[in-house]
Amino acid sequence: MTDVACALAANALLGEGPIWDAAERVLYWVDIKGRAIHRFDPASGSDERWPVAEEVGSLAVRAGGGLVVALRSGFHFFDPGTGRATPIVAPEPDRPGNRLNDGKPDRQGRFWAGSMDDAESAPTGALYRLDADLSCHLLFGGIVVSNALCWSPDGRTMYHADSYQRTVWAWDFDTERGEVANRRTFFEVRKGEGAPDGATVDAEGFVWIAHWGGWRLSRLDPAGRVERTVPLPVRQPTCPAFGGPDLDRLYVTSASINLTEEQRARQPLAGAILVLEPGVRGLPEARFRG
Repeated sequence: MTDVACALAANALLGEGPIWDAAERVLYWVDIKGRAIHRFDPASGSDERWPVAEEVGSLAVRAGGGLVVALRSGFHFFDPGTGRATPIVAPEPDRPGNRLNDGKPDRQGRFWAGSMDDAESAPTGALYRLDADLSCHLLFGGIVVSNALCWSPDGRTMYHADSYQRTVWAWDFDTERGEVANRRTFFEVRKGEGAPDGATVDAEGFVWIAHWGGWRLSRLDPAGRVERTVPLPVRQPTCPAFGGPDLDRLYVTSASINLTEEQRARQPLAGAILVLEPGVRGLPEARFRG
């Protein structure tokens, strides 16, 4: 058993999108339905919060300063100094029922985010790539809830899931062009074990996936086999991210949304950021080059 502790009693509605910034030694994260961006400093225990006007699905730190964020309506720059969000591009102006969700920078510094049907029933979602020149590219559609975006250590395999289908796929990834090909099933979550949510990859090339509704994390080897399962004290873990000065701690965001009072009483850490020491290290996240 791996000891799991509470790093921050955040009480988030829908905590998500953790990104460790190695330069600042802080964990950025978002509360999607709480409409807020956070910056957590484990050394001091402080958690700064910036409200935003829309649901915020994910973010990345910019090489030139500030953040790039995936708000409900599209990609924006965000300046923590002023709290101002500046629009970049809205990829789906014709789909008001959609919102941008899980996202992450690839190892070349492009920012990716997927969209989803906010009602979680129609395959109206897609995956987008935002390049350094701020051009936005559609990779594929037909997704209900886009999640689990991450890359292998060499960047040549991209992982992506549709939580609705409880399936994680692996794609061949062209690191130079940012294109994907040859989709194949990597992992399917069995009924009763939740659905795949956020994911990250460790330095050994194993994939860590949060099981929304499943009370657990899974660590998968590069062939998609479960190497270990880590039980968690929350039913709705959302996304893991490696952090700490040596990238040897695994932070896990979680959600308290849609829980009854009885369910909340059974899991008082719902909405918290959890932390564990998994015995492996992670990889530093790239900064968005745009």
